Amino acid sequence: MQIVRTIVWVLILVGLLAFSLANWNPVEVKIWENLILETKVPALVIVSFLLGLIPMWLVHRGAKWRMSRRISALESAAQARAVSESSPAVTAAEVDPGDLTPAPADGDSTQP
Repeated sequence: MQIVRTIVWVLILVGLLAFSLANWNPVEVKIWENLILETKVPALVIVSFLLGLIPMWLVHRGAKWRMSRRISALESAAQARAVSESSPAVTAAEVDPGDLTPAPADGDSTQP
C-alpha cells in the first residue's frame, strides 16, 4: 500500500510540475478593493491545494488518533477481563460445610 501512495504523490507532483511550466504567467488576485496580489498561477494553485488538503489531513489524523485510543482501551479492558477470568475459582471441595448456614429471609423474623 505504501508503494501505491508513493506513486500517487509522484504523479501529482509531476502533473503540478508540468502545469507550472506551461502556465508560468503572472495574475492579479483582488483581495479587497485596494489590495491586489500579483502572483504566478502555479503559486495560486499550490496554495489552493494546500488550503484544501491540510484541514482534511488534520481531520484524518484526529480520527486515527481517536480510534487508536479506543482500540487500546478495549484491548486493555479485554486483557483485564481475561486475567480476572483466569483466576482460580472456589470449588465445592474447598468450602467448609459449617459456612453454609442459610441466610434469614426478609420477612422471616422467627429465626434467632
